[in-house]
Amino acid sequence: MYLKIRTMKSHYLFSNKWKKPAWLVFLPSAILAIVWMISQYEIAGLDVKSFSFFHEPFMGKFSLFTIVENNIADEILGILIIVSALLIAFSKEKNEDEFISNIRLESLVWATYFNYGVLLFAIIFITEMAFFWVLVFNMFTILLFFIVRFNWMIRKSNKSLAYEE
Repeated sequence: MYLKIRTMKSHYLFSNKWKKPAWLVFLPSAILAIVWMISQYEIAGLDVKSFSFFHEPFMGKFSLFTIVENNIADEILGILIIVSALLIAFSKEKNEDEFISNIRLESLVWATYFNYGVLLFAIIFITEMAFFWVLVFNMFTILLFFIVRFNWMIRKSNKSLAYEE
């Protein structure tokens, strides 16, 4: 009996052509999201009526299946960040091979462990609205941790290959 090592199949990955456009969307979206979170500036013209499954305004009454007036700047930025980060994280490399697949898998596992380690720390030591903000950031951090670790490991391996040559 032997153990077969499975690697991430590349047919689950996006084409490499999506990586650069995703970076062009991700970077400005992330910067704008940080500015928005610090300033809480409501962008004029983005106040729209939208359908809400669950709505509970601060110091207000909870309601189900309702139409609410909402500034959708944060929703747009969140969607742009998530979609572009997914494309960055899960687009093939130019030379996608088993070594890259192994780095991708290890980085995904590492990012998951690290992300939930941060969440466990927050559950224990952070309270009230600060904890809410941790949860908001936590929607994005697993992808961010993965992207950082995966690219760092790729660069590290490329440097060691260049050094050996």
